[in-house]
Amino acid sequence: MDKMDGEEGFILETKKKFKLMDAILAVICVVFVAEAAAPVAAIGNSQFFWWILLIIGFLLPYGMIASELGTTYDSEGGLYDWVRMGMGNKWGTRASWYYWINFPLWMASLAVMFPELIGMLIGKELGLVPALIIELAFIWIIVVISFYPVCDSAWILNGSAVIKILLALTVGVLGVYGAVTHGVANEYTVSSMLPSFDLDSLSFISVIVFNLLGFEVVTSFAGDMENPKKQIPQAIITGGIVIAAIYIFTAFGIGVAIPTSELSTSSGMIDALQLLTGKTGGAFIAIMTVLFLITLFGNMISWSLGVNNTAMYAAKNGHMPAVFAKQSKKNDMPVGAAVMNGIVASAVVVIAPILPNQDLFWAFFSLNLVMFLLAYVPVFPAFLKLRKIDPDIERPFKVSGSEGFLKVLAILPMIFIIIALVFTAVPLSFDPDTLNEMLPITLGSIAFIIAGEVIIKVKHVRND
Repeated sequence: MDKMDGEEGFILETKKKFKLMDAILAVICVVFVAEAAAPVAAIGNSQFFWWILLIIGFLLPYGMIASELGTTYDSEGGLYDWVRMGMGNKWGTRASWYYWINFPLWMASLAVMFPELIGMLIGKELGLVPALIIELAFIWIIVVISFYPVCDSAWILNGSAVIKILLALTVGVLGVYGAVTHGVANEYTVSSMLPSFDLDSLSFISVIVFNLLGFEVVTSFAGDMENPKKQIPQAIITGGIVIAAIYIFTAFGIGVAIPTSELSTSSGMIDALQLLTGKTGGAFIAIMTVLFLITLFGNMISWSLGVNNTAMYAAKNGHMPAVFAKQSKKNDMPVGAAVMNGIVASAVVVIAPILPNQDLFWAFFSLNLVMFLLAYVPVFPAFLKLRKIDPDIERPFKVSGSEGFLKVLAILPMIFIIIALVFTAVPLSFDPDTLNEMLPITLGSIAFIIAGEVIIKVKHVRND
C-alpha cells in the first residue's frame, strides 16, 4: 500500500469513528451562544414555561424537518437551496439575503458590547472614540480571520464551546450556592413561573426561538456518520435539549443574583458573577470577563464560513449581488461576503451613537433576530412543497406521518416564528419609551426587507 492509499484508508477509518456524541458536541459548539443567556433571563421566571413549550412545539418539529431536508438536499446552498427548490428563486433570494444580513448585524451587536465589558474589566468607562475604535477592531479582526479556512477548524469550535459551557456552569453553580446561602433576587413561586404576557417579556421570547435555530448545521456531517438516518435527528433533538438545559441553568444563576427589572441584556452574565461572588474586580472576575469576550470571537468565527458560503453560492446562481461571489485566489474562501460583513457592521456601529435606543446591544441583536427568523419562515412551506415535487427522491431520514400531520408539523414552528417576529419588531404600544426602543428595530427591519426586494428586482430574479 503506498502513502496515498494509506492516507485514504486513514480518512475513511476516521469518518467511521464520527459518533453520535461528536455530532451533539458539534451542535453545541455552533449553536450555544453565551451572550444570549442574559436576554433569556430577562424574561423572568416564566422563561421555564416558554422553554418547555418551545422545545415541544418548535424544536421537535423543526428538528425533524431540518433532518429530512439536510440529509436529502445536502448541497452547498443549505437553507437557500431548500427554499429555492421548494418555493422558487425569489423566495430563495429572500432567504439567502435574510440569512446573510443577520450576520453583520449580529457582529455589530457584539461589537457594541465589547467596550462596556472592557470598561468593567479595567474599572473605567470608555469614551466615544476609544469605544468606536475597539468596536471597529473587533469587526475587522473577524473579517480578516474569515479570509482563511481556519475559521472552520475544530479547535476553534471546540475551544469556544468549552469556554461557553464553563461560563454557563460557573454562573449556574454559583447561583445554586447563592440561593442556598443568601436567598434569591427573584421570588420563585408557581405563579411566577406561569406565562407572562406583558410586552417586555414577550419581546424576549424571540431569543429562545433564536437559540433553537441553526441545528441543521449537523446535517453537513451526514457523510461522516455511520448511520445518519438515526444519528442526525438524535443529535439535533438531544443537542437542542442539552443547550436548553444549559441556558435554563445559566438564567437561573443570573436570576438568583439580579432582579429581572434591573437586568442588563448585554452585561447580565458578568454582573451576575460579580454579585454572586461579592466582587466587582479581582483575578476571578477578570478571567471570566476575558473568557466571555473570547466566546464573542468564537461565535463570529464559527458562523462566518457557513453564512458567507451560502451568500457566495447564491451570488454564483445570480440571486445575490456579484460582490458576494468573489473568492480568494489562494484558498477559494468567500472574501466578498466577508468584506461586506465588515462594511455593514462598521456602518451600523458608526451610526449607533445617534440612535434613540441606548440599549444598543439589544437593538442590534433584535434586528439580527428579525432577519435571522425571517430566513427560516419559508423553510417550512418549502418542506411541504418538496414532498410533492420530489415524492420519489431518496430520503436518508424521512419524517413519518399523514399529509395532515406533516402540515401541522410544518405550520406549528412557522407560527411560533411569526409570533416572535411580531413581538420583536412591531411596536404594540405607542408611548414614547416604547417607540424610542422599538422604532429603530421596526424601521431597520423594513429597510433590510426592502433591500432584499431591490436585489430581486435588480438581479431580475424570476421563479423559474
